[in-house]
Amino acid sequence: MRENKEAVLVIGAGPVGLVTTAALISSGIPVKLIESTADLALDLRASTFHPPTLDFLETLGIAETLVKQGLICRQWQFRDRNEGIIASFDLSVLEGETNFPFRLQCEQWKLTKALREYIEGHPDGELITQATAETVGQNSHCAWVKVIQEDGSKEEYIGRFLIGSDGARSTVRKAINVKFEGMTIPEIFLVLSTKFRYELAMPDLANIAYISDPSEWLVLLRTLSLWRVLLPTNPEHSESFIMNPRNVEKRLQSVFPSSEPYEVVHKTAYRVHERVANKYVEGRIFLAGDAAHVNNPLGGMGMNGGIHDAMNLVEKLKKVWDGEALDLMGRYERQRRKVAIETVQAQALRNRAILNTSDPEQRAAYYTELRDTVENPIRHKEYVMRSSMITSLRELQEVD
Repeated sequence: MRENKEAVLVIGAGPVGLVTTAALISSGIPVKLIESTADLALDLRASTFHPPTLDFLETLGIAETLVKQGLICRQWQFRDRNEGIIASFDLSVLEGETNFPFRLQCEQWKLTKALREYIEGHPDGELITQATAETVGQNSHCAWVKVIQEDGSKEEYIGRFLIGSDGARSTVRKAINVKFEGMTIPEIFLVLSTKFRYELAMPDLANIAYISDPSEWLVLLRTLSLWRVLLPTNPEHSESFIMNPRNVEKRLQSVFPSSEPYEVVHKTAYRVHERVANKYVEGRIFLAGDAAHVNNPLGGMGMNGGIHDAMNLVEKLKKVWDGEALDLMGRYERQRRKVAIETVQAQALRNRAILNTSDPEQRAAYYTELRDTVENPIRHKEYVMRSSMITSLRELQEVD
């Protein structure tokens, strides 16, 4: 038994668990961060950082590190595969609202690397790897987790509080009998990373583009070194069929014909869910990130929303740690569930609806609305404030 009741246990060392840990130790709260893998994930995964997320990370001294390693995107677009640009949204209208009036395209692993260095260099941070959470429990004084280590042996860690940031299949969420309500989107999402220079091939292409089409929509996202292409895929097809190099090449050629074969650096296919936990707080145990909510990636709100969970949770947990009543954590749940349902999920579903609709009149109505929004300075800024997740953070302050 590793007992340290004057510490917080964090389960899962993805971006949300790492941000939570870094924020806690910077607030003077010791943390044991427990991760099942031998090393932290270094694959591409999420790549979009919204302005308020960078504002949060600036408080940890991490934001500038990411900006130097990423691609600053001051505009993003809705496009039609045949008509071209429908509407371009300008994030420079956020000047004065944030220190970072742009989206940053930067691979998730760069955040992971920076936060790991921060945590391992801090006397109050301890990263425990190759330890898989098996059971979680609590009483009125503490919380604990029993883990299985790589050699098959078992260990128990005890702390004052426990945070589950252990992903969509969260062991912590299941242990406290929380429902994960929602739906599964019909299509599979295929994400392909290529060095093809779309910015040279497609006129006036922004670094972030949502491209509508009645037969096959897509998303193009640029990083410093490559482009990521997201395509909806028939769920009846097998993974081997979807990932077959010839079929991948055919899909990319349909996006933009190339005389040379596409160089695919990375590819992944996955099912997408829209789910929100029915509660985030159970006594001394809290949920954050994908353990609490998952959504489709259209709008880049998944990782960002999880990081916003972390900062909200830490702000309140610090007050409880210093003597305020544990009941304060109920406000964390009320605020962040509201954002997950009314902002993150709603915006992601709306983005998909705009891209996915095949009805000509409905498509035309969407396009007219987008064009009218961009042409009106007040509506333009309101739209960008909301899509950048700034509005949701301000509105939740009204939630008691």
